[in-house]
Amino acid sequence: MSWWQLSRLGLVQAAIGAVVVLLTTTINRVIVVELSLPATVPGLLVALHFGVQLILRPRLGHGSDRSGRRTPWILGGLAVCALGGVGVAASIPVMATNVALGIALASIASVVLGAGVSAAGTPLLALMSERAHPTQRAGAAAITWILMIGGIIITAAISGTLLDPFSYTRLIQIAGGIGAVGFLVAAVATYGVERGARPVASVSASDEASRGSFSAGLRTVWNERAARLFASFVFVAMFAYSAQDLILEPFAGIAFGMTPGESTRLSGMHHGGVLIGMIVTALLATRRGQLRHWAAAGCLASAVTYVALAASPVLGDVRMFTAIVMLLGLANGVFAIGAIGSMMALTGDKTDGRAGLRLGVFGAAQALAYATGTMAGAVGVDTATVVLDSPLRGYLAVFSVEAVLFAASAFLALRSASSERANDVFRERAALLPAVLQ
Repeated sequence: MSWWQLSRLGLVQAAIGAVVVLLTTTINRVIVVELSLPATVPGLLVALHFGVQLILRPRLGHGSDRSGRRTPWILGGLAVCALGGVGVAASIPVMATNVALGIALASIASVVLGAGVSAAGTPLLALMSERAHPTQRAGAAAITWILMIGGIIITAAISGTLLDPFSYTRLIQIAGGIGAVGFLVAAVATYGVERGARPVASVSASDEASRGSFSAGLRTVWNERAARLFASFVFVAMFAYSAQDLILEPFAGIAFGMTPGESTRLSGMHHGGVLIGMIVTALLATRRGQLRHWAAAGCLASAVTYVALAASPVLGDVRMFTAIVMLLGLANGVFAIGAIGSMMALTGDKTDGRAGLRLGVFGAAQALAYATGTMAGAVGVDTATVVLDSPLRGYLAVFSVEAVLFAASAFLALRSASSERANDVFRERAALLPAVLQ
């Protein structure tokens, strides 16, 4: 697959991110501010959309493995995703007059949204994993994330401009427009990319039979030690990564007296650091080192940076704190590319036709981590604040826990890499055994 084709597929991820971001930003704010409802409501809707992915990603990935083509799954998933986005927006005016009914409709729409993300996202990554050359995987991972972040930024900017003056009708129209544009972008981006035979080696009759059953295929994948270790790595690392989402900006205000505008710019610097880390890692990892080593290095760097973040109030220097946040973004970017590239390698290098199922398992681990990690960060701060009798100490305690989790995830990444190498050596020796016996 050419870099142009990989970039086109990255636009599909951007379309998915554009549809989902309306829930996590604009609709989140409308529920809390305009409707004066607890922040728990949008938090639960986001968790619900991730919870659906936990269940559906492996099964839909397996379905795309069996179908022979992944493009119909991607486009069908985008259509469902767009429908869910419009449904969530349409539930807001109902929520304004009947809270219980509105939340029920929003919950149903969030389930639809999560199903669409699962149906589109898992086959998309499976397609990229199968078609990308091993030297392209770091770059493909970077393209996917960068275009997704770019899609989120552009969508937020355009929808923010079009929403003034605000009305519920305008919100629904914008959600429909985003969904329609996202589907058209995905249709153009995927056109013709699956021409030719799938680059999967022939599968034996026994393997073919086992792939016919989802439960049997899932057991086969989960029995692979490397797959289990990598799924554990994805969960622990993404849990630590997502736990900071709701606490970094409040910490900046409490510890350093930053205004809302200053803390928002600080968050922008963190995301800028993530992008720089992704680009640098994509350029270097193409020629140097195994991707899981890059993932482990990013996790270790993130752990060290969280320790520095926990110590930053003692330094009392806003510029030093800003530099630490920027370094945290760089470390997170290295980890992200190493993790996604490793995920693609662990599936693309296999020849048993289960790329979608494997990515579904890893995607389920990621969804579970995001659903629990985001909430755990905020709850952890509140709990630690009560126990330690200090808001500042509460944040420092959570940052310390995140440092430990990132260090543990680095260990898991290295263990999964060594386990995969051991499996490769075993397979090579097993292949030579008939010749030796002769």
